Amino acid sequence: MVVTKIKIGVLGATGAVGQIYIKLLANHPWFEIVDVAASPQSAGKTYYNAVKDKWLQDIFVPENVRNLVVRDVQDYTKLPKDLGFVFSAVEMPKKEDIKAVEDRYAEMGIPVVSNNSVHRWTPDVPMLIAEINPDHTKIIPIQQKKHDWKGFIVVKPNCSLQSYLTAIFALEKAGFKVDKLIITTLQAVSGAGYPGVPSLDMIDNIVPYIGGEEEKTEKEPLKILGKIQGDGIVNDESIKISATCTRVPVVDGHTASINVKFKDKVPSKEEILQIWKEFKGIPQELNLPLAPKQPIIYLDDDNRPQPRKDRMNDKGMAITVGRLRKDPVFDWKFIALSHNTIRGAAGGGILNAELLKAQGYIK
Repeated sequence: MVVTKIKIGVLGATGAVGQIYIKLLANHPWFEIVDVAASPQSAGKTYYNAVKDKWLQDIFVPENVRNLVVRDVQDYTKLPKDLGFVFSAVEMPKKEDIKAVEDRYAEMGIPVVSNNSVHRWTPDVPMLIAEINPDHTKIIPIQQKKHDWKGFIVVKPNCSLQSYLTAIFALEKAGFKVDKLIITTLQAVSGAGYPGVPSLDMIDNIVPYIGGEEEKTEKEPLKILGKIQGDGIVNDESIKISATCTRVPVVDGHTASINVKFKDKVPSKEEILQIWKEFKGIPQELNLPLAPKQPIIYLDDDNRPQPRKDRMNDKGMAITVGRLRKDPVFDWKFIALSHNTIRGAAGGGILNAELLKAQGYIK
């Protein structure tokens, strides 16, 4: 049986996250890359020639994109016909320029599945983690009507949230309401893009500040856990979060240390482990191609999870948790890990697109 794939584009295809999209989509069963777009400096070159001196991935440039001619991301006259949607990982000096680009694609009738932060706080733009808030896509028709768009925009959250938020959501969904969280992240250097943090800043060092990360860590979960009301998404203000975000000399894999205080009922260790083991979301129920079979993996060893050993669990899409233990100040504490450039970036974007296709928003 021949499957007709949806024709898609990647905005910012030559950058660090764009390359991961190219790698992960090389043999995707639903999506076929027909358009790669980047800055004017890359426009007009074949994709191979545009990236050959800065290709960062552990595979060769896939054959299906090598000879595609890079389009200027702001040249809307050369868009391929029947383009189903685009992934946006485009980088520009000014955020308002990124916003203008994404808005323009949506206005032209092309859905945008974005990795960028510019629309995360737009009230009618869903910020999706597919296992947590798939129902937020219901705001898409409201967004389209409000802006008079034939397309739409959805975004994924900051990469650091994805190491722990699903584990927290699973406990809330089981009826154990969370009151307070203290979160300390140990974030990989790849989270800063390429070339990212200078080696002399990172070797033999930990950087105790990442601009904007603590604010994102404290605020973005509130929108993800929120509800659609009227023509926007209203935050869940019931959880208080205090975050410290650090950069550590690890290539890939964001680790987080989580301290949890519950509002009323406090689950036992056995209950928490059973909840995490049994948790499934819509992506697992629908068997979406990139969905991890087991979204939360718990490891019993006291010295796990570790980025080098555990970041690639289930295609790099699973969240790996360990060291669940009593907290003498709060109730419980644990360590969580996710692959920041797969689950936290391109892979999370692809899973969002798979969800949108399954729900009928992308055709």
